[in-house]
Amino acid sequence: MNSTVQGPDGELRCSWCSAAPEFFEYHDNEWGYPVDGDIRLFEKLCLESFQSGLSWRTILAKRENFRAAFSNFDFNVVAKYSDSEIDRLLKDEGIVRHRGKIEAVINNAKKAIELVEQEGSLAAYFWRFEPDENSLPEPQTASTSEESISLSKALKKQGWKFVGPTTVYAFMQAMGLINDHSEGCVFREKVEHARSHFRRPGRE
Repeated sequence: MNSTVQGPDGELRCSWCSAAPEFFEYHDNEWGYPVDGDIRLFEKLCLESFQSGLSWRTILAKRENFRAAFSNFDFNVVAKYSDSEIDRLLKDEGIVRHRGKIEAVINNAKKAIELVEQEGSLAAYFWRFEPDENSLPEPQTASTSEESISLSKALKKQGWKFVGPTTVYAFMQAMGLINDHSEGCVFREKVEHARSHFRRPGRE
């Protein structure tokens, strides 16, 4: 299987882009670029947990609905959701109506607040698990890693839910903790440039 596919502009991109037209924009402008904003990090981890058992295309298509439903994933707000909010979310046809995953987002929002109190920010904590580039496998050949397993275990120990190693690995790929763009992808170098100029949170 080829690791790249030709994009609308004729340039090569990661082959998974061909699965849906909207993937090109997501791939080009978001996937793999390093993120240090706590809200964006929390949102992505939540969306990856919703993806479990589903396709990313389904989640991406509903992302704006998820943002509207979950107060733009401001965990300080979501942590205060009551049973009435859960009932509202279970009736929202614009999102994935899975009670366990909905309750996990609220639970994880509370845990996120605790983590920020302990570590200063989610970003400072998550970026501690950035792997050594020399230890990485060939791009897009793994679904978990030693670091995603470690972060998953650490979060679960703190009470987070729906944060298995595969979910966490997908989160790490998307948020730039690793550069998993294919070797022939035109955006691999662009993402690596962004990573090289990125100031790791908590390491100043």
